[in-house]
Amino acid sequence: MNYQKTQKTNSMRRILLSVGFAFTFIANLHAQSNGFEVIKNMELMDQIYQHLEMYYVDEPQTGKLSKVGIDAMLKELDPYTVYYHESNIEDYRLMTTGQYGGIGSLIRKIGEFTYIAEPYEGNPAEKSGLKAGDKIISIDGKTMVGIPSDDVSNSLKGPKGTTIEIEVERENEGKKKISVTRDEIKLPDVPYSGMLNETVGYIKLNSFTNTAAADVKSAFLDLKTKGMTELVLDLRGNGGGLLIEAVKIVNLFVKKDQVVVTTKGRVAEENRTYKTMEMPTDLTIPLTVLIDEGSASASEIVAGSIQDLDRGVIIGTTSYGKGLVQRTYDLKYGSKVKLTIAKYYTPSGRCVQRLEYYEREDGEKPKEIADSLLKVFKTKNGRDVIDGRGIEPDVEITEKELSRLTATIYANNLVFNYATKYASTHPTIPAAKTFALSDAEYNAFKEYVLKEEFTYSTASEEMVKKMKATAEEEGFYTDSKAEYDALMAKVVPSKERDLEKFKDEIKMLLENEIVSRYYYQKGRAENSFISDDYIKKALELLKNKVEYNTILGN
Repeated sequence: MNYQKTQKTNSMRRILLSVGFAFTFIANLHAQSNGFEVIKNMELMDQIYQHLEMYYVDEPQTGKLSKVGIDAMLKELDPYTVYYHESNIEDYRLMTTGQYGGIGSLIRKIGEFTYIAEPYEGNPAEKSGLKAGDKIISIDGKTMVGIPSDDVSNSLKGPKGTTIEIEVERENEGKKKISVTRDEIKLPDVPYSGMLNETVGYIKLNSFTNTAAADVKSAFLDLKTKGMTELVLDLRGNGGGLLIEAVKIVNLFVKKDQVVVTTKGRVAEENRTYKTMEMPTDLTIPLTVLIDEGSASASEIVAGSIQDLDRGVIIGTTSYGKGLVQRTYDLKYGSKVKLTIAKYYTPSGRCVQRLEYYEREDGEKPKEIADSLLKVFKTKNGRDVIDGRGIEPDVEITEKELSRLTATIYANNLVFNYATKYASTHPTIPAAKTFALSDAEYNAFKEYVLKEEFTYSTASEEMVKKMKATAEEEGFYTDSKAEYDALMAKVVPSKERDLEKFKDEIKMLLENEIVSRYYYQKGRAENSFISDDYIKKALELLKNKVEYNTILGN
């Protein structure tokens, strides 16, 4: 073993031992026995690293090994306790601020190519002339063909003010090179707000970064000037973010000094109570909150508090059920670790956490908290709510599942690709709220789909095949073959038949994709209102004040 390797190994040992002593010191504050376990395991890790450096057949990639080991260790706890290596610190920044350096566009992988999927309006990609559907050929002369989309994304990101040259291939225009100067991109917490009718305002909240509450308040006050007297707050698909921003948003609608959420952890310092700190913006406006299975964490704090305080009606499907709180700590060398430090409880005292991560065997998947352990809590007006199951809505919406054909053509990017073709031959379209494809235009899409090669099956077809197998086992198939063949003919997939049978849902997706090519995210939102059952129910409920107040127990 040469001198350089010895020095490298000794240096690694000193680092690991210093970490071990630090861990031991902290652990000893709590329990001597736990401290022994910490130092024992750190010493074992030190020895393993030492032996790898000294004897392993190839030169070990110690940095990579370290990250893999840390990730595996934290994965044993829960999916929210994570390590951010210095090279991934931009991911953390995006999560907490919604900001990153780049061109401002969604991208999509189709086959060997990555495409511009949706430029953000007013950002460098859109300003420079990039369009949805542009196929990325190269970036700064480096080919992007066959490159993973994550790597393409990293190539598009970079410091504000730097310029990259993107070669794209565009429908009906061929290849062209476009220079784009990167900027600081801020993903909006509120991508859309507007009036649904003369009196009902709508605010879509996508995330809880450090500007979420201010953005919601700004949108709210703007809508008030436009005549808003009732509000729909949309938290669907919002996976959460900063707890304090959730508290501030609840504060817009409830009195000062109201408890919104409490946290309880193993460490006493994490047992905290979060109250509203400001005077409310509007204590009386009728309020509906939309949630679905994608609404989690901070979204559930807002929805749960509004429900517990009987301040508004929750509409939708049961939320995700994440009742855990994380805090991020700075580590050496520019890295960070995000740890789950507590569970949170809404004003009624319930915790919405659905899965139990801590009491499970090695390799066992987390299980839902048992029904026998669920408890009933009371809202301010005495309504029953339960813990351990996320937020259950006051008014439930039955989700409509897409047909197999619709799901297949969407997954195969036929909707995306056809929208690209459509936009290349239609310079303008009507307003997003009113845009609709004519029968002739839909028939053109049908012809396009019928030329594409893909297969799919129907649920009915699969059930009939199972019935046949059972009939064969029991000896009944020969006698019923004619009936089976007749039934199979009706349920076997037929692209032409199903394109007409499921025309409404296919048109809905296609129209929305086409609208995004002209009116971006705002247009996509406005167009979706036409067929949105959640919003239809919210409008119906806000119009019927008797039902609204009855639900809340007023």
